Amino acid sequence: MYFLERVFSSARQVLQKPGLPPGDQAAAPQDDRLHTQDVIWKLEDLYGSGQDEAIEADKEWCLKEAQALREAYKGRVAELGPSGLLELLLRLEALAERMGKISTYAYLNFSVNVTDPGAGAFLQGTREFLSQVNRYLVFFDLEWANVPDEIADRLMGSRELDHYSHYLKAARRYRPHLLSEAEEAIIVELSPVTKGSWEGLFEKVMTNTRYGLGKRSQEEVLSDLYSPDRNVRKQAAAELTQGLKKELLVTTHTFNTVLGEKMIEDRLRKYPKWISSMNLANELDDSTVDALVQAVTSRFDIVSRYYRLKAKLMGLETLFDYDRYAPLPFFPTRTITWPEARETVLGSFNRFSPDMASIAGDFFEKKWIHAPVLPQKTSGAFAHPAVPSVHPYVLVNFTGNFRDVETLAHELGHGVHQVLASSKGYFNSHTPLTLAETASVFAEMLVFKDLVRSLKDPRERLSLIASKVESVFATVFRQVAMNRFEDAIHRHRREKGELSSDDFSRLWLETQSRMFGESVILSQDYGVWWSYISHFVHTPGYVYAYAFGELLVLSLYGLYEEGHPGFQEKYMDLLSAGGSQTPYELLAPFGVDLKETGFWLGGLGQVEALVGEVEELSSQLS
Repeated sequence: MYFLERVFSSARQVLQKPGLPPGDQAAAPQDDRLHTQDVIWKLEDLYGSGQDEAIEADKEWCLKEAQALREAYKGRVAELGPSGLLELLLRLEALAERMGKISTYAYLNFSVNVTDPGAGAFLQGTREFLSQVNRYLVFFDLEWANVPDEIADRLMGSRELDHYSHYLKAARRYRPHLLSEAEEAIIVELSPVTKGSWEGLFEKVMTNTRYGLGKRSQEEVLSDLYSPDRNVRKQAAAELTQGLKKELLVTTHTFNTVLGEKMIEDRLRKYPKWISSMNLANELDDSTVDALVQAVTSRFDIVSRYYRLKAKLMGLETLFDYDRYAPLPFFPTRTITWPEARETVLGSFNRFSPDMASIAGDFFEKKWIHAPVLPQKTSGAFAHPAVPSVHPYVLVNFTGNFRDVETLAHELGHGVHQVLASSKGYFNSHTPLTLAETASVFAEMLVFKDLVRSLKDPRERLSLIASKVESVFATVFRQVAMNRFEDAIHRHRREKGELSSDDFSRLWLETQSRMFGESVILSQDYGVWWSYISHFVHTPGYVYAYAFGELLVLSLYGLYEEGHPGFQEKYMDLLSAGGSQTPYELLAPFGVDLKETGFWLGGLGQVEALVGEVEELSSQLS
């Protein structure tokens, strides 16, 4: 359902940085030497509080407007001329944006109050409200999809509907997979207590689980995997494993339920593969995604090559799973304050585009960022597009290391993209996940290049480049390996039934070990680490979008460094277009052909070149 996909995306599809564990939460100074204490977002731009009377007023308006739209237009969509259809779309978009504003507030409020029952209840109540409203609106997608092609083509080609032409065309691609109105209404009505409810349980379990004798959070334990002390890393891995094993009964059941629900819905909607609905949402052909996955899996040798070198640089005969993120001996360890991080990011953005820096500056000046590490706050980092009439928000857990600066750039890249795309309106501002990662990864690359240039010690430069290689691995190779895990568990659920915890662990180890070859030894304990990856629960099929975005950016960045004519202008136009065209159309000005396996192999060549830089620097230093 295309309209509902746009509405619900504000409540659940935040854009998160993938793969690597978070920064060192435990190291956050209590005296706020990082200067993040006051970096708290201003949710009042949405609503004053969860008790704001404006929320109830907006909810009342949304419900009445949905009922009015159904009464006025149900059974008439095929009869509407261009002007009539435009009026309907304008009203639908205004309604969707008002609903998006409510759901945005509920999600952001929950994300910094995860342990507060009131915040969780408010978020769940919002989801239930959305489903209540949307049951009145399912008629539109169904009726528009069934408008005869000749009439639909004429409407989409009219001047009055030019702004919504792509939106209308994209909505019709769901035609083979739509059910009857009664069936669609039931699915919408049940949605808050089906997958959405399991997502909430998963988040609560992961947030409240404590690890080891110190009863630490998951983020604190994961941060120890970056420790230069191998004993600390080994202990962290053991504590994480022990904590995850205690929750396996819940996580195994949750995963099976999500897999089973998707299996049933895919069967009802006649999707040929488990990944087909995600590809359709991303406006990609199955063949394009297959080409990406095939290209990445064919170059797992790059991963093995790097980790064999890393073992030598660390003076170890064998690397184990808990050694993967260990810093090289000369990794820069100085603490970076929030003002320094801000100056670094905005400086990098400004050298590329003053407009980009100006937009990112608003996030700092107007309090659109939440930065401090807090016990009740969700882990990791994300950017939320909110709604065009307000502005996006960014959440980070800033602890003052180099990775955190790159993460800040990553999320602000999303934020800049979302601000620029908002000019297209609520419906056209939603970018497919594949292109949504383009702006974030490109922004991160800009900052990384400047950080490398700022280091005078060649040993520190070697370590920082190696860290970037590992970040790229996490975004490209690890995400595709996780895609292979998802493929395996979805097919198992459909062909053989529910999976046991051991089934999940076996498939996790098999798909992860293919990436590393013999360069890293994966222990049996590592087998349960599938159970904390939230993407598998929240957005099945999502993870390949990271590899798509990273390899696309590496190719685009290569064009930028080569002096591609008008690159900055074309790039900003790409971000401003939002989701108003297909990915294929949006990238045409750069001469990119996403359907060619050779294109993806070219991006992987850039990854190999980064590994080559590490090899060259290590050779010089030795």
